[in-house]
Amino acid sequence: MGKNIVLQGKPGAGQHTKVANQIAIAAGMVAVCEAIAYAKNQVLIQKPYKTVLKSIGSGAAGSWSLNNLGPRMIEENFEPGFYIKHFIKDMNIAVTSSNRLGLETPGLNLALSLYEKMAEKGFENNGTQALFKLFQ
Repeated sequence: MGKNIVLQGKPGAGQHTKVANQIAIAAGMVAVCEAIAYAKNQVLIQKPYKTVLKSIGSGAAGSWSLNNLGPRMIEENFEPGFYIKHFIKDMNIAVTSSNRLGLETPGLNLALSLYEKMAEKGFENNGTQALFKLFQ
């Protein structure tokens, strides 16, 4: 399945690595949506829209989400690669685990609340990039 196989340590360490990954993605997706909404509203995103994504995606703001899901947001392609409902499940696991450790996760909590709004609106079967709908 995966190409990048890394032994994380004792049993369960891989699951905690997945949680860390989901936490990083959660807050990052909010930032990607905000950036694209800003660029769209400033009329920076026109045909060819890839100039803005090329500029910010190749610098410090670059991420897989920005470079791969950003174009889908712009094109309003919300087909799932990863479902919102599954992301909510993962974020709830992350919140529970973080709470047990006494860690504050404001970015994760914000992302979870926004994705829960999406589910309430009936978008739980859309891809995670559909969060952009809240920013339009």
